[in-house]
Amino acid sequence: MYAPERQQEILRLARDGGRVDVLSLAEEFKVTAETIRRDLKALDRAGLVRRVHGGAIPAGRLDFEPDLAEREGTAADEKDRIARAALAELPAEGSVVLDAGSTVARLAAALPLESTLTVVTHSLPTAARLADHPGIQLHLIGGRVRRRTRAAVDAWALRAYGEIRADVLLLAANGFSAEAGLTTPDLAEAAVKRAAVAAARRVVLLADSAKHGQEHFARFGDLTDVDLLITDTGLAPDDAAAIERAGTEVVRA
Repeated sequence: MYAPERQQEILRLARDGGRVDVLSLAEEFKVTAETIRRDLKALDRAGLVRRVHGGAIPAGRLDFEPDLAEREGTAADEKDRIARAALAELPAEGSVVLDAGSTVARLAAALPLESTLTVVTHSLPTAARLADHPGIQLHLIGGRVRRRTRAAVDAWALRAYGEIRADVLLLAANGFSAEAGLTTPDLAEAAVKRAAVAAARRVVLLADSAKHGQEHFARFGDLTDVDLLITDTGLAPDDAAAIERAGTEVVRA
């Protein structure tokens, strides 16, 4: 079977089953796991599937939301590079809001011990990583905690963000594009993200390139609400240039 034929069959299986995994596909087609990963990468680039940890899902499933463990393992190298680049955007002193997201959590874990910041977050994993940091004055936003993301949402969280004005927000999104803006699968999470954007003087979006062009159910802003996008080199130079022409600076780490 030629690669295009195999990729077409993989796409059919993804659409029929809602998801495919690398190991099962390798066994079914009698090829290596690396071959399947190349197939999924090709389908992802064509916009036909979305790669997730261990496999892929068909593009266009607006209700899909990977759990925390799955998001942690997806595009790990890219997220590490983005997190390291984002450290340069933190003030020497001042206040920072850290959104709920796996890349933002990586940044929290990488904060130098000499950092002296006031940090506000509604993410339990991020708060846990910073709880023992000697230079961080940590404020944990409360509310109903969503099990899938371990993030606080609803009225308590919204009210708390309405009471602050931070220097910088490190923002996460499940999808971003000039056309669809900033999106995420859950309406409650979207509301908190919108409130966090309003609570900061400067907004920095941390998002790997696979999220470019993705559209999810709940929209929480325009891409022009973002002052700086930090992504990876998987974002095409032409796409980066188009985003910058619209007014958002782009760093490809």
